[in-house]
Amino acid sequence: LGRIQHLLAAVPALRTPLLEEVDRFARLVSMAVGVLAVAALAVGILGHGIPLGEMFLIAVAMAVAAIPEGLPAILSITLAVGVRRMAGRRAIIRRLPAVDTLGAVDVICSDKTGTLTCNEMMIADLVLPDGRAVVVEGEGYAPMGRMTVDGAAPDAPTQARIQALARCGLLCSDARLDHRDGAWMPVGDAIEAALVSLALKTGLTTDTEHKDLPRADAIPFESEHRFMATLHRDHRGGAVVYLKGAPEVVLARCHDVDPTWTARVDQLGGRGRRVLGLAAKRLDTLPGELTFADVATGFDLLGLVGAIDPPRSEARAAIAECHAAGIRVAMITGDHAITARAIAADLGLRADRALTGSDLDSLDAAALHREVSTCEVFARVSPEHKLRIVEAFQSDGRTIAMTGDGVNDAPALKRAHIGVAMGRKGTEVAKEAADMVLTDDDFSSIVAAVREGRTVYENLRKSILFIMPTSVGEALVLLAALIVGIATPLTPVQILWVNLVTAVTLALALAFEPGERDLMRRPPRSSRSRLLDRHFLWRIGVVSALMCAGTFAVFLVEQGRGSDLATARTAAVNMLVAFETIYLFNTRSVHGPALGANRPPPNPWAWASVAAIATLQALYTYLPLSQAWFGTAPIDVVAWTTILGLSVLLFLIVEAEKAFTRRHRRSAP
Repeated sequence: LGRIQHLLAAVPALRTPLLEEVDRFARLVSMAVGVLAVAALAVGILGHGIPLGEMFLIAVAMAVAAIPEGLPAILSITLAVGVRRMAGRRAIIRRLPAVDTLGAVDVICSDKTGTLTCNEMMIADLVLPDGRAVVVEGEGYAPMGRMTVDGAAPDAPTQARIQALARCGLLCSDARLDHRDGAWMPVGDAIEAALVSLALKTGLTTDTEHKDLPRADAIPFESEHRFMATLHRDHRGGAVVYLKGAPEVVLARCHDVDPTWTARVDQLGGRGRRVLGLAAKRLDTLPGELTFADVATGFDLLGLVGAIDPPRSEARAAIAECHAAGIRVAMITGDHAITARAIAADLGLRADRALTGSDLDSLDAAALHREVSTCEVFARVSPEHKLRIVEAFQSDGRTIAMTGDGVNDAPALKRAHIGVAMGRKGTEVAKEAADMVLTDDDFSSIVAAVREGRTVYENLRKSILFIMPTSVGEALVLLAALIVGIATPLTPVQILWVNLVTAVTLALALAFEPGERDLMRRPPRSSRSRLLDRHFLWRIGVVSALMCAGTFAVFLVEQGRGSDLATARTAAVNMLVAFETIYLFNTRSVHGPALGANRPPPNPWAWASVAAIATLQALYTYLPLSQAWFGTAPIDVVAWTTILGLSVLLFLIVEAEKAFTRRHRRSAP
């Protein structure tokens, strides 16, 4: 426990890519707003001789217009919507920014047992001390099923050897089987429960065996020594020590073991079996306690057991989806390397080789970095090994998700960008160190969460792409009016109205956007990617200029028609809101078309927000109380026709820009 705590304390907390990007974005916006305000002050005071006090208020209005006040709330709501969706996919997020980080994952380091496999162990093969192979039939943990040797029932001597092997597995374990609601349920470790089932199949009974050979002491299983040993008192006053563990560890402690046993282990492992060695040693007297010296040598080999844990059918499809999405999957297990490779191949992973814990010990950081770039199977690993594997992947700039369930997994879970703990079999320590908990321990739930993470990130970008042109456009309208030297088309309170109603209606609808159809056919985004890339800045600039020009044009047209200042400003506000409303449908897909067969999936929230904004703008324009508060006035059909016509024009221009960008991206080398 102290060693694990030391590893946890030494692991630094990682900032998520989203938090770093938001900080960078906030600095960029702050500097831009500051420059704009200073420029406005200079133009007003030096160019038009406006008094400092009056010009200061205009500069503040520009800052209010340029700063996207609703963006922090939209970001939080978008993340919260992602959390809710992931919970529906059986993935519980413990830290809100982790939602976005999932969308950037390009390597998933997954535990095997229970995550990629069903964790429903059954002993299917035995190898007895004389080398004879026994086939065990049955289904799951049910203690029913016959045993055959060369297709026939075992004779009496063979049956005795089978029972000796099964007795060791029964007594050298801490699991049990419960029969509930017509099904046999394991309590404890899955492989130990399978050994209990094997013992019952051979005719042994749990109560009788524990009564005849009561346990006096034990050395519990630890990943460092990879075995468990128990001390039992027999009825003659002597004792017997049972040993169960990794076959290479058990074979090394047995006498009269020839090299052919290594080949038998490899044969079982090559068939995807999880292999355990079992052995026993009799003592003339019962020692006071069981020490490591007592289990160092002198054992009689009882045989090998091969357990099957079938891969989850959904895990194969999930891994295939990961590969299509450009995400690597690495399987990390404590199993024998040959067993790990066989299961990895069945799951669709690259299984030409496996790195073991001893291999990792012989590699320095640079060599390990090179090895993990091509290896997807890691076997016989310890907590330190898992931590080194994660750090090796991260040294290449990759975003890592790591799964685990035990106390030993906690350091690697904390070090990974996304630590994923198992909800069913996971320890509280693992859950506390993790960012996400799977309630079903299923690998496919991780893939579903990655899809939701990508959706969240796309929706965050869409929100920025939607909100920023509005803010910049408002500021440009005020700046243009200041430069020209006319009354501002928007008052500060009207700017606040526009920002408020569009944020709680139109911008909020983007938080509920479903994932685009090709989302999991795109490669993961780079950890060095920016929320605002060159294309985004170009789009924001173009749309901001169009919004500014359209709003300013409607204001001037209304004044040219003889309308008073209040009517012209009301038309300008409605023009700006109409631009935003139609631009919402442009923004639902950053690059794809808004109409046609490849349009985004339906989003009822978008239409609901349009209905809400139309109602609010009607009240803003025609309600007497609103006219008193905001200084508005009714506008006529001609003004509405101009507003609708310019809105459609904006929609078509943005769609044309998107089509040009798509052709350019396809033709780019």
